[in-house]
Amino acid sequence: MVLKRMDNVGIVVDDLGATIDFFRDLGLELEGRATIEGEWAGRVTGLGDQHVEIAMMRTPDGHGRLELSRFLKPPAVADHRNAPVNALGYLRVMFAVDDIDETLERLRNRGAQLVGEVVRYKDVYRLCYIRGPEGLLIGLAQELS
Repeated sequence: MVLKRMDNVGIVVDDLGATIDFFRDLGLELEGRATIEGEWAGRVTGLGDQHVEIAMMRTPDGHGRLELSRFLKPPAVADHRNAPVNALGYLRVMFAVDDIDETLERLRNRGAQLVGEVVRYKDVYRLCYIRGPEGLLIGLAQELS
């Protein structure tokens, strides 16, 4: 058996609409929205009876996807959005951008905040972390070559 690809990364949010708008401004495309509920879904997640709104966002190259989920039933039970970058577990999503300064300016209009500062890694990348909607940690990388 061979791994084919990474299909998507899931992020649970409270405000699905605002999060969709943020990732659209970043450059992702809304692939679709749906409601997931029923016995079959609860068997997959182990949550039993569930009702979830989802939105699938696709990167411009078509290879990466984010699945944004808003749990209506059962409600979200933990919140680690404001954990520091050295917290255990899933940390962040990193996106390659053409112009990190222009991207930061555009996303600040959606409430994004720079975590530290934009740094240069050798002559290869400019990098930074931002807090996006609901405090989600997002990395930005601009290739310098």
